[in-house]
Amino acid sequence: MVQIIALIKPFQAAAVLAALESIDILGGTVREVMGYGRQKERLHRYLGSEYNASFLPKVELVLFVRNEDESAAIKAIVSHARTGRMGDGKLMVLPCLDQYVAW
Repeated sequence: MVQIIALIKPFQAAAVLAALESIDILGGTVREVMGYGRQKERLHRYLGSEYNASFLPKVELVLFVRNEDESAAIKAIVSHARTGRMGDGKLMVLPCLDQYVAW
């Protein structure tokens, strides 16, 4: 079993989740998070003054899949989340020992 953590742009989340429906996912979570990286900062306006926002909105998917479904899940995430521009996100795959996971 592996744990896949994907940080993606918010507007890509629905397409990625739809692509993952055909894969046998044992469990997972979806969260709204704020990411910090190499993307340019955005200027925001609050009460007439401007400020830089270093953190940008992202969606974090944490999935648990069997080893045989790992490549299909990664392919689905990458093919539906990648736009080819900076800030597409990150993908991390971690081994997970079955005896320590209880459903």
